Amino acid sequence: MSAPPHVVILGGGFAGLDAARTLAHAPVRVTLIDRHNYHLFQPLLYQVATAALSPGDVASPIRWILRGQQNAQVLLADVRGIDTAGRQVLLDASAGEAERVIAYDYLIVATGATHAYFGHPEWGTRAPGLKSLDDALEIRRQVLLAFEAAEREQDEAARRRLLTFVIVGGGPTGVELAGALAEIARQSLRQDFRTIHPESARIVLIEGSPHVLGAFAPHLRDAAKASLQRLGVEVRTGSVVTTVDAEGVKIGDERIAAQTVLWAAGVAASPVAKSLEVPLDKAGRVQALPTLQVPGHPEIFVAGDLCALQQNGAWLPGVAQVAKQGGAHAAKNIIRAINGQPLASFHYKDYGNMATIGRGSAVAEIGRLKVSGVIAWLMWVLIHIFWLIGFRNRVAVMSEWAWFYFTLQRRVRLITGERLWPGAA
Repeated sequence: MSAPPHVVILGGGFAGLDAARTLAHAPVRVTLIDRHNYHLFQPLLYQVATAALSPGDVASPIRWILRGQQNAQVLLADVRGIDTAGRQVLLDASAGEAERVIAYDYLIVATGATHAYFGHPEWGTRAPGLKSLDDALEIRRQVLLAFEAAEREQDEAARRRLLTFVIVGGGPTGVELAGALAEIARQSLRQDFRTIHPESARIVLIEGSPHVLGAFAPHLRDAAKASLQRLGVEVRTGSVVTTVDAEGVKIGDERIAAQTVLWAAGVAASPVAKSLEVPLDKAGRVQALPTLQVPGHPEIFVAGDLCALQQNGAWLPGVAQVAKQGGAHAAKNIIRAINGQPLASFHYKDYGNMATIGRGSAVAEIGRLKVSGVIAWLMWVLIHIFWLIGFRNRVAVMSEWAWFYFTLQRRVRLITGERLWPGAA
């Protein structure tokens, strides 16, 4: 008897995980490869960065998720490249091991995206983005250290700089970060310090386009902006950051002195896409066929943030629902190919957009339903609890949100890392 076809999936995010699950009962052998041993629920990552949730609340081990799927194997590895001619995935060697290759019959590439700094990669060391748990913990560390440093600082100008936080990018991530930082300063930390007044912190949200949350309906964009302003956030739309350095940022000729700068302005596809040697768009994404296949390579599929595809004249957004549906569709097309059936084109079902601005405030756009305020926030809570993986995570997140709602306290205000202050040994 011949061996079943080998399907290799690169990436354990929303696209890769849903692809693996879709293949659970297919006559194939599945190998899922990721550089982390966990699946990350990225929509709540900002809450780890702002001390509302612990890392374990938004992540689950991939092996545990797929523990009951007998045809699936999980490998922890870094993907160095893809040999499309030899149908092999090239992995970085582990300690004491020769370079390893994994042969495939079908390949799903769902390695996601990283930060994009618009031609200024040097800004990355000064303005961390938010794509991984490590990013979230570093942001949490920087934010909390800024308040600690301000408590020790004697110079008033230096103290104002320490208590200034700049978020670049007015999409959902930037808006949610800005709202959460405002709540930390004005609510959670208000009684914790003796020398400074945390509620005096300056939080600036900078967006290059005319509106925050540009993908939402106009009245929802206005509602989100008004909610941010009620929290004390300075919303600067139509403003482009031209410099990010050790002192802060510049908008044209205007200097904003800030200790903490956070990046939520753009993404670029994973560099793994380059090894496919096919045309990429400006963000480094693969311009896939409607079936999600890579042009010229019918055995390779792309999904998630790595996939560039138009539907109804518009590019599909890089959101979790697109990734989940794309990963499952790629897997279904592999099953069709194995069975000798024609492949189907991918059609994304838009379940709507949501963003939360703070405690009891959000905007939601689901079909014809467009709401803001408490109702939208309750919808946001219920939907995110539903999509979390694992009963334990659902209970933990719900209890933390309930605690914060009634006490205004964020319990995960821990500063980790041996080096407390910049430049310290």
